[in-house]
Amino acid sequence: MEMEAEEEQEKESLHLEAENQKQKTSVKGVRDLLWTPINWFKMLSSELHWSFVVGVVIVYGISQGLSMGLSRIGIQYYLKDDQKVQPSEAQVYFGIIQIPWMVKPFWGLLTDTLPILGYRRKPYFVFAGVIGVISMLVLSLDKKLDLTISLLSLMVGSAGVAIADVTIDACVTQNSISHPSLAGDMQSLCGLTSSIGALVGFSLSGFLVHLLGPKGVFGLLSIPPGLVILVGVMHREPHVRTFTYTQVSVKFLDACKTMWTTLKCGNVWRPCLYMYLSLALALNVREGMFYWYTDAKGGPSFSQEVVGSIFSIGAVGSLLGVLLYQNFFKSYPFRDVLFWTQLLYGVSGLLDLILVLRINLKFGLPDYFFVVIDEGVTQLIGRIKWMPLLVLSSKLCPAGIEGTFFALLMSIDHVGMLSSTWAGGLLLHVLKITRTQFENLWMAILIRSLLRIVPIALLFLIPRTDPNLSILPPEMLRTKKGRDTHEYETLEMAALVNVT
Repeated sequence: MEMEAEEEQEKESLHLEAENQKQKTSVKGVRDLLWTPINWFKMLSSELHWSFVVGVVIVYGISQGLSMGLSRIGIQYYLKDDQKVQPSEAQVYFGIIQIPWMVKPFWGLLTDTLPILGYRRKPYFVFAGVIGVISMLVLSLDKKLDLTISLLSLMVGSAGVAIADVTIDACVTQNSISHPSLAGDMQSLCGLTSSIGALVGFSLSGFLVHLLGPKGVFGLLSIPPGLVILVGVMHREPHVRTFTYTQVSVKFLDACKTMWTTLKCGNVWRPCLYMYLSLALALNVREGMFYWYTDAKGGPSFSQEVVGSIFSIGAVGSLLGVLLYQNFFKSYPFRDVLFWTQLLYGVSGLLDLILVLRINLKFGLPDYFFVVIDEGVTQLIGRIKWMPLLVLSSKLCPAGIEGTFFALLMSIDHVGMLSSTWAGGLLLHVLKITRTQFENLWMAILIRSLLRIVPIALLFLIPRTDPNLSILPPEMLRTKKGRDTHEYETLEMAALVNVT
């Protein structure tokens, strides 16, 4: 009896010990889950300096992500309700607003070749923030702006975001070259902060547009560029003590020659061509869908809050796309990831077709439920498709003009998006899709979805290489100052001017 009691006691003791161990493991798992992103941020701050990480968070997360979420809904309702424009016209105007992004190489060349008051980065952050604040205040305070002045103000605000973007991109690109193994992590940081910012912006946008109106939202949008000014103040870079401004034109031409030489490299121009065509062929009919969403007769007549919540779900999908790429796909060859994402991107476009043809209602699926699934899936796939192109772009930049060349690559992408937007606007006009007529919207969606698959035939333009290795020849990755590594070099691009 005593032995049985001892055995029972021993079993009970082992059972309690196993339960305690399971609880400890569970607690440790939760703790690790919470600390993993914190440790990731600490690792990046340690390797790349904390001010770089903070700059990325402000520029990508707040200036771009949060502002994009707020401004997109605000501008859409401003053009639709205040300016009374047609969907095809709105597409054209959105393209015009994005023109400053297509001249990013010019901003990059300025930051590379023209120091102001002895600094190459700080003044451009400050300038970008100042013009952003002024443009948004003009839009919000003047209640009788005509369409031309409104578009000009929106373009200036867009230029402020673009200048801040090209300046922080220089740091990202330089660090991608000096730390090639962290290139994926840096692009994930950019995408993660941008997606979180967009999520917050879209979540608040509908409510704020309903409460304050589009002009009130423009007033709030003067805050993010104010934070960009703060980035310029805290940015860490050495002061250029002596500089000869007469050398600017010479260095400007040298930079242009270097870019042209690099573009002639087969490993560079082929991916550039693919990036442009993959974006240009995916026709953008977003404004046609937006007008249909909010139409009381032909569409589901979504309110401003509902539209904002739909786009916030899209931001969640975009964020999940970044996390999926970071954790599962960043080590796969670029070509393999792009094949599957491009295919799924085309298929996901057909979800809009089901919605517009009202097939979802025949299966008992409410419009809102179906739309949020559509938006979330489309943005998730689109982000996974975009991430390898960003990483690839950061690896195509020669030493010395990293920021300028990365800006050139991004401007090629923006030209592709402009082509997509204007071609989509032309398609809406040809199909006679207006503010109140949506009978042919399904045709526009079908054409767009089929064209999204075409870039699969162009994947031979993308190099089949390890994404963790450099793509350019070694001589293009060397700088003249390779022996003199400055303690701030991870934040500053190699100078294009002579400093004595």
